[in-house]
Amino acid sequence: MEWLQQLVNGISLGSIYALIALGYTMVYGIIKLINFAHGDVFMIGAFIGFFAISRWGFGFFPALFLAMVVCAIIGVFIERIAYKRLRNATRIAALITAIGVSLLIEYTTIFFRGAQPEAYPDVISNKSFHFLGAQISMQSIMILSVSIALMIILQFVVHKTKIGKAMRAVSYDVEAARLMGINVDNTISVTFAIGSALAGAAGVIFGVYYTKIDPLMGIIPGVKAFVAAVLGGIGIIPGAMAGGMVLGVVETVVSALGFSLWRDAAAFVILILILIFRPSGIFGKNTREKV
Repeated sequence: MEWLQQLVNGISLGSIYALIALGYTMVYGIIKLINFAHGDVFMIGAFIGFFAISRWGFGFFPALFLAMVVCAIIGVFIERIAYKRLRNATRIAALITAIGVSLLIEYTTIFFRGAQPEAYPDVISNKSFHFLGAQISMQSIMILSVSIALMIILQFVVHKTKIGKAMRAVSYDVEAARLMGINVDNTISVTFAIGSALAGAAGVIFGVYYTKIDPLMGIIPGVKAFVAAVLGGIGIIPGAMAGGMVLGVVETVVSALGFSLWRDAAAFVILILILIFRPSGIFGKNTREKV
């Protein structure tokens, strides 16, 4: 069935957006910062996976794990160097810094390896299965399985572990959390580490799915993941997951209807509509904010 085929494709794509969106929403939920460098951490994860598979002979899962670890370290490094000193600065200062960090990462990557794209190695079997008339590839199954597993692990960390409780406490009230003995700086660093690790995983999965990567590949998926976070309700983890899935399905449906050139525009139309009619997102609650 055609609709089932498009649904599977959309959910596979949406799971990539959801993994990136989780980093946006976790950082915003903790320190109210829109980390626009997050899409470039995603790009770095894709390149680490590429080198691990094509040059060092790693399999898919070791490359995925390596990309997550390196991206987690890079995420903490970015937070400590660029954002830590701006905790009490205005939001516009932090936002401009985030854009600057994003450009720095992109053009540093271009300086060291050039701007040419790379063909991602074929590391997952091309075997396909037929289900109710739809052709489901092994890649789609693997992408969806890894994404769901990472989201379940994240939910467990946030709701069942000590560091997860600290993250939730800091997101509610930083000063109260500090008075309760929580190390706020370390909690924020762990949040960046987890979000960046998920972006690194998304980078590897994206490379396997689209088979081509380049140093500027983080821009459009990063912005779309931000749209997904806003769609679900930025700062809300289940919202980022749902927003990513919805965005992926919408994009796939738009392409299937013959408007593939409009698939990127669809994300921004959704952003405009959600900001007009429900600015708090699907899972968010309307709150008054003093400007």
